[in-house]
Amino acid sequence: MFQLDPANYGPVIAGLLEPSRLPALGPGRRDSKLAMRLRSLSAADLFSHARVTDTSMAAACLAGLWLHADGLDESHAISQTIENATGSFWHGIMHRREGDFGNAKYWFRRVGQHPVFGSLGVGARELAKRFESQEGAAIARQSSWDAGRWIDLCQLAQESSHSGPTVQGADLVDFCLNVQVLEWGLLFDYSYQRAVS
Repeated sequence: MFQLDPANYGPVIAGLLEPSRLPALGPGRRDSKLAMRLRSLSAADLFSHARVTDTSMAAACLAGLWLHADGLDESHAISQTIENATGSFWHGIMHRREGDFGNAKYWFRRVGQHPVFGSLGVGARELAKRFESQEGAAIARQSSWDAGRWIDLCQLAQESSHSGPTVQGADLVDFCLNVQVLEWGLLFDYSYQRAVS
């Protein structure tokens, strides 16, 4: 399964990804230190070690890093200016995390079939083996990644985390958090590779 290695993305980005953190399924709590560092950076600053060949994908990396810091508003401001499937993907994740599930589905319909979906489906199937969530197992049995169903599952997990602890609810939340980390890593890597290739 894909594992994000911060060292693969140059010193500035590696410094932003260390230490690793697990952003929430919902809006989360902004990492103020990380947000302060991000506020002082442009997309060009992130790539001071490499030549950017696609500025929209460099911006997509910055949108992703803001999500990593739970800076949903900043991520939104960037992703809504990126007029391609990857920008729509980051935009959809942001709306899913803020709890605007209908809007998230709208943006994922604009994504279409993103190249990341294949690896995401494979990774979700592997993760489903580690968790006892019936819902997680159901999404992992899909032959292709269904972003709308994934949004529904994240909504269910967010709602179950607010309704009080249950074993099944905890397994679903853990499964969704781990798939979300995988999703973020795959999309960040995809954005980065296209920014510099």
